[in-house]
Amino acid sequence: MEYHLPVLLEESVEGLNIKPNGVYVDATFGGGGHSREILGRLNKGKLLAFDQDEDALENIPDDKRFIFVRHNFRFLKNFLRYYGIHSIDGLLADLGVSSHHFDSPHRGFSFRFDSELDMRMNTQADFSAKELVNTYGTDDLARIFRQFGELKNAGKLANTITAYRKQQAIVSIREFLEAISPCLPKHSENQYLAKVFQAIRIEVNKEITYLKEMLGQAADLLNPGGRLVVISYHSLEDRVVKNFFRNGSFDSQAETDLYGNILRPLSPVNRHVIVPNEDEINRNNRARSARLRIAEKL
Repeated sequence: MEYHLPVLLEESVEGLNIKPNGVYVDATFGGGGHSREILGRLNKGKLLAFDQDEDALENIPDDKRFIFVRHNFRFLKNFLRYYGIHSIDGLLADLGVSSHHFDSPHRGFSFRFDSELDMRMNTQADFSAKELVNTYGTDDLARIFRQFGELKNAGKLANTITAYRKQQAIVSIREFLEAISPCLPKHSENQYLAKVFQAIRIEVNKEITYLKEMLGQAADLLNPGGRLVVISYHSLEDRVVKNFFRNGSFDSQAETDLYGNILRPLSPVNRHVIVPNEDEINRNNRARSARLRIAEKL
């Protein structure tokens, strides 16, 4: 099984503007495609890669210049400090869920298979999708479906789930699909379910919270002229990245000094977001929603 085809490989690694003896971070190692390309452009440089998924261990290259950290990228500063690294020349993060996760029935990321509701990136974590759908109150369920799934009927969906679980716990994907079946719109069930599962996955793995933490740390760690390269796959992530690159904050309001200059640690490199071309989308359909942004440390 293909773990994950690296998306926008050439564009993202080119965006790092690699120095052969520099220090770089691949914040989302996965199948290792981006890491191998970075290593191919290093001489005496160093690459640290983060991934909390135990399945990624199978893809680690045998290279003395490479350090693998099996933790979430939110611990970026802690582990760089542990390895005696206080600054970096670039960081790349591909925020997409690996094809491997969607295609592994037992991981519970896809509504195409029946398994236990899971969706944990870190299989050692205590909190899974099963706990979420069985313990969150109606208001919290509505919040995540509205905020992370951008669903118009988030309230109805939340009420439907809480009513169903009064009769029985929701353990499997099949049971969850049965529970929410009254909410599915005709002729667009798959698109709707994709948004539902996205919302649950984001909440289970605290994806937006941890992304913000990582971006702030990366900006602090970058040397002047260092690059931050991020590939996102849905509007929520892309909005966070775009606002941080442009405004130095996570909303559309930029902080300014007394003279009206924007106070930001980074400057966007690409004026317009970079997207895959038709050839790449034809080779890898999951690349179709990818959005690449690059920023440089001022």
